[in-house]
Amino acid sequence: MSTFNIKEDLTWRDLLIRAAIIIGTVAVIVWSMPRDSRNYFIVEQGKPWKYVDFRAPFDFPVYKSDADIKQERDSLMRLYEPYYNLNTEIEGDMVRKFVSDFSKGIPGLPDDYISIIANRLRRVYQQGIISSGDYDKLSRDTARQIQIVNGKQAASVKVKNVLSTKIAYEQMFADEIMGPHRLALQHCNLTNYIIPNLIYDANRSEQTCNELMNSVALASGVVQKGQKIIDRGEIVDETAYRTLESFKKENEKRSEDKTFTQVTILGETLFVAILLTCFTLYLSLFRKDYFDKPRSIAMLYSLIVVFALLTSVLVKNTIGHVYILPYAMAPIFIRVFMDSRTAFMAHITMVLICGVMLQHPFDFLVIELVAGLAAIYSLRELQYRSQLFKTAIIVTLASMAINLGYDMMKDSVVTKFDISYYNYFIVNGTLLLFAYPLLYLMEKTFGFTSDITLIELSNTNNPLLRRMSEVAPGTFQHSIQVGNLAAEIANKIGAKSQLVRTGALYHDIGKMTNPIYFTENQSGVNPHENLTCIESAQIIISHVTEGLKLADKNNLPNVIKDFISTHHGQGKAKYFYVKYKNEHPNEDVDDLLFTYPGPNPFTKEQAILMMADTVEAASRSLSDYTEKSIRDLVNRLIDGMLADGFFKECPITFRDIAYAKTVLIEKLKTIYHTRVSYPKLNK
Repeated sequence: MSTFNIKEDLTWRDLLIRAAIIIGTVAVIVWSMPRDSRNYFIVEQGKPWKYVDFRAPFDFPVYKSDADIKQERDSLMRLYEPYYNLNTEIEGDMVRKFVSDFSKGIPGLPDDYISIIANRLRRVYQQGIISSGDYDKLSRDTARQIQIVNGKQAASVKVKNVLSTKIAYEQMFADEIMGPHRLALQHCNLTNYIIPNLIYDANRSEQTCNELMNSVALASGVVQKGQKIIDRGEIVDETAYRTLESFKKENEKRSEDKTFTQVTILGETLFVAILLTCFTLYLSLFRKDYFDKPRSIAMLYSLIVVFALLTSVLVKNTIGHVYILPYAMAPIFIRVFMDSRTAFMAHITMVLICGVMLQHPFDFLVIELVAGLAAIYSLRELQYRSQLFKTAIIVTLASMAINLGYDMMKDSVVTKFDISYYNYFIVNGTLLLFAYPLLYLMEKTFGFTSDITLIELSNTNNPLLRRMSEVAPGTFQHSIQVGNLAAEIANKIGAKSQLVRTGALYHDIGKMTNPIYFTENQSGVNPHENLTCIESAQIIISHVTEGLKLADKNNLPNVIKDFISTHHGQGKAKYFYVKYKNEHPNEDVDDLLFTYPGPNPFTKEQAILMMADTVEAASRSLSDYTEKSIRDLVNRLIDGMLADGFFKECPITFRDIAYAKTVLIEKLKTIYHTRVSYPKLNK
């Protein structure tokens, strides 16, 4: 009863984890969706309107262009008069300061020059002095006027009638009395007594300026609800362009001013949740092996979320057309790491979610579904870089072809076709080439192993394999032979041949620790003669654990480690086990001392490797290589594995095993065929 409860708890926990993944994915996608995405479109003046016939869904004003508004405001700015406050105290303060500073007279000049300069200072202050910076800006327009505020009264004065500090100084020396004595007066530093007495009133000036700016009407007319704006295929002229841009601007204002109702968000949530639930049900019913692996679930939902987010960003910011996004990259990744059916189902789910963010999703769905199918069909196995290049070309051509057919159905005039879409498809195909470097990132992130990685690992120049060929040459040759046999079986029964070949090359790397203790590496000396059966069995068995240590040290993928741990399953080191039992007939034997740690094979490829490994090793002990002896050996060994239950946990069928036997028999017959004796030349 307790065991049943544990299993039930695990089941509920798994369901809760997957429900949390679905809920989290739905929440992220719904949060990122543009609420008014159906109203986003790209308007290009002078080009045909590529969308459906458009009528105003509500009343909205037709806004003037920025250039027109700027022109009107610039004309009004000529009437703008900034405000300056007259500070009447500055005049008296500066005159008194001058008189006080030169109360003892000015060297080289009569005493009456004190009153003359004071009088001239009063004149320039009464005319009005503003800062040189303000004067330079205002004097560019000779007709410009300013408002001078004196108490509660304001008077309009032309800029040319007031002075800057520099002009006031020069005007004083232009006087016929002061001019001849300029050199003597320069020692007085009269600039210290000439400061602006007209102070800029920022608040009143800005208020007046804003009133002028706001008096310019931003709209030039009103479009009523239901009024036709433009038909599909019409050229977007200046009037239509301004009207469409006005609609976008008004729609954005409405979106900012109101909060979308809970019903809208509930509808988006329901739409996304139904699609993701259907996809999850597909995985749980037809791809349970993926559904049970967190890494598979994580990759599938991550790809959907990433492309949904990218689509949302493009739609919200209109920084580019969605057709530049390489949506076909998602089914490529899924096809490489999983299978074509799952890739297609994930692609459908993804493009349906992304399509609902667009104004006209039908075109998008048709093109992207065709592109996804082209990617899946053209990339059965990714083993060479050229395959991805061909796939990118095929996807680009397929997208162009389906879009061309769609254009021809809607408009028979070729010259009216929008060529820009075909440029987007070319960019899309170029970005699709980045799938190759991104594969490495996907492998490291989610723990998958691609065929490209397996090909790299199966290179015999790999440092680990090269070391094995030097330290344990017999084991190395055995591994190559096993890999060839296993790959033939995999091709025959539809398993992954590259995976099993690579696994075969590494399955015995643990023998490098003690190579001399294994028959294929011995040359006349057998160290087991000086050991007990138990000691010998432990050394033989340890090549599995030592192999796993080497795999960890060399960062081999987990899928390769599984071949190392399962190629003997939970079998026994039979030679020493039987020998020990024969030597101790009346003694109870501890079977664990002679048993490999396992586990038993749990994939079809691991079962293939176990059969090929066992048969290839045993075939070396045959006294003669006849068809009967080879057939009997293969049948006896594989039937023994079946009887011992080694294949109970892996999805291999009796039909697959029968094919495996046939392949092994035929290949061993070819390997060990009798050669023709060459005749000797008579002298």
